[in-house]
Amino acid sequence: MIALLNATRTFWMMFMKMIVGPRTRTIVCSLSENENSLLFLANMGYPAEEASIAMERCGPEASFSELIDFMCAAQMAREEDVYLPEDEKPKLNSGGYKRKMYNELPVRKKQRAITDEEPIHLPRPMIGFGVPTESLPAIVQRTLPEQAIGPPFFYYENVALAPKGVWDTMSRFLYDVEPEFVDSKYFCATARKRGYIHNLPIEDRFPLLPLPPRTIHEAFPLTKKWWPSWDTRTKLNCLQTSIGSARLADRIRKAMKAMENFDGEPPLMVQKYVLDECRKWNLLWVGRNKASPLETDEFEMLMGFPRNHTRGGGISRTDRYKSLGNAFQVDTVAYHLSVLKDLYPNGINVLSLFSGIGGAEVALYRLGIPLNNVVSVEISEVNRNILRSWWEQTNQKGNLIDFNDIQQLNGDVLEQMIDSFGGFDLVIGGSPCNNLTGSNRVTRDGLEGKDSSLFYDYVRIVDLVKSIMSNRRV
Repeated sequence: MIALLNATRTFWMMFMKMIVGPRTRTIVCSLSENENSLLFLANMGYPAEEASIAMERCGPEASFSELIDFMCAAQMAREEDVYLPEDEKPKLNSGGYKRKMYNELPVRKKQRAITDEEPIHLPRPMIGFGVPTESLPAIVQRTLPEQAIGPPFFYYENVALAPKGVWDTMSRFLYDVEPEFVDSKYFCATARKRGYIHNLPIEDRFPLLPLPPRTIHEAFPLTKKWWPSWDTRTKLNCLQTSIGSARLADRIRKAMKAMENFDGEPPLMVQKYVLDECRKWNLLWVGRNKASPLETDEFEMLMGFPRNHTRGGGISRTDRYKSLGNAFQVDTVAYHLSVLKDLYPNGINVLSLFSGIGGAEVALYRLGIPLNNVVSVEISEVNRNILRSWWEQTNQKGNLIDFNDIQQLNGDVLEQMIDSFGGFDLVIGGSPCNNLTGSNRVTRDGLEGKDSSLFYDYVRIVDLVKSIMSNRRV
């Protein structure tokens, strides 16, 4: 049996080498889907032998993406081997080293189904208590528990698709207030499924004007010229803290070029591969066969921040993406906070916990609510510098006080600040979703994670502020 498989594989390798070239167009129609895929990989520039081995190792059901990932992993392994000392390198035995290297590479398993997602019912459409672009079928009302009624108002954001039990826990710790789930795709051209636990009024909300573009082509009109007809995206997916690599862009370019030169219909899995990667990494078509990740200024625009908000001050491009990926979507948050404009016409005092690059502050400023006093707690020096820079650039008249450690904010410090400027009107926060998001399979440890455990500090601070201010009113 083994001899038969080896003979078959040898035949296919010889066959692939023979047909790759000008005669491809006359033979392709007679090949099966799997054989077509192997031929297509060869046309993309992958050696026919590597494509054949990848198909053998990954199995006939492997997706185009899995085959390419397998070959790229093999290529990276070869590149790393160049730097190994001679005594650490495996011995070459009649060409067997190359085969051994392939055989030792793990087969990429299909992504397991998520079984620990939050069982709480997420509404469809995810519009919470309403969005400016969609109408609700009925008047929405809610009744808050007595201990949750503000002021001070509190507002906490986190990722909607959290692990099992997370939203129940957060709701329980914040006075049993039910979360409001909203997808930012109703406010801009990118999805961002988030939940918000807050005690803000929900009547008489209004959006920021002008309304931002809500489709990809409205936001990036120059891409329409290069957009393939089979790429049916109108919205981008949730923006992450990382972007697609140069290697990925090159693989997509090769796949698109090979599709152009392919006589007849290319394998459907090729189109699916390209589209899946574009969706996953939010790639835009910026030229002929050129799929590119978002630039940082484009990222800023989609998130509702002013141009160059994260630029300058020695901040690296990587840090800019990371900071933006963990930020509030300004238009969404501003819609919820808009109810505060009539309540605080003379300005507002804000306690902003884990405020990142100042999404809450930008939202309030754009709503026309004066920022009298802002106390910001943020561990990242990069994020603190971005917020401080924005504060200075916009000539804020109020006071910005920042802390780099939430533990510095104890009862004595809070009492001094509350006595100094009369208390806080809003306690707003949100922790990075790295420990909660479904895309993270390494440190997805719920509310016990390093970042998400900050929620308990948020609860502690809200309780302290409410208690101190309540005692001052007695």
